[in-house]
Amino acid sequence: MIQQALDFQAESDALFALLDPLTDQDWERKSQFKEWTINDVIAHLHFGNYLADLSLRDGDAFTAFLGRWAEDRKQRGNRAATDAWLDGTKNRTLLQRWRAFYLEMTPRFLDADPKKRVKWAGPDMSVRSSISARLMETWAHGQAVYDLLGQERRDGDRIQNIAVLGVNTFGWTFTNRGQAVPTDPPYLRLTAPSGAIWEWNLPAQSENRIEGKAAEFCQVVTQVRNIADTTLQVIGATATTWMSIAQCFAGPPENPPAPGTRFRRP
Repeated sequence: MIQQALDFQAESDALFALLDPLTDQDWERKSQFKEWTINDVIAHLHFGNYLADLSLRDGDAFTAFLGRWAEDRKQRGNRAATDAWLDGTKNRTLLQRWRAFYLEMTPRFLDADPKKRVKWAGPDMSVRSSISARLMETWAHGQAVYDLLGQERRDGDRIQNIAVLGVNTFGWTFTNRGQAVPTDPPYLRLTAPSGAIWEWNLPAQSENRIEGKAAEFCQVVTQVRNIADTTLQVIGATATTWMSIAQCFAGPPENPPAPGTRFRRP
């Protein structure tokens, strides 16, 4: 059993509960993330879920589908190509389509071999990494919706999966930018939502460390907050540089949001 599959469903369920009461007008409100609407966010998440599930079920079909969609994206752009794939589905119909599919795909990941390699737009990855990435994307893009609606998020300890991705992509963050990977990863001490303490890169270092709330660390590595907008304690050159460019998701280098531009609205 892959626990991350259950965590993915729980995170998706939490976002669904936030979205379920919305009116049609709410779905076209623009978020602080590239002015994406709530429709844009859920369309993106549903499309990513579909790709991950297709890759699990049939790698050749995944490659063929992604190639066709990539050609359409060149002509229309990312969001327009996704909208075309959805046949213009929006609002509550899109909400129900997204929910029905993530509930359908979860058991397939739950019962899969966690070490099986599956194809992706970037390098191949394990099934466990694939569903962990879907959890991370759901949590990260969901933050834009929580912020837009002025809702305080109640995180669970399942965000440890995102923290692990953040730690595991320390080297990737630098390599992706063509920079040398520092040889001294900082000690990381995070307080989980439950109050538990999570630590990485032991033994502890006093001059090269990051300490604070796990949720804020996850916000930084997923680039939904600038490090300046958190209470994380960051000490040392390596720790400071990492937190200024951290990126736990695939794709070309992305810069974090500017200070003060991503926040929970009143």
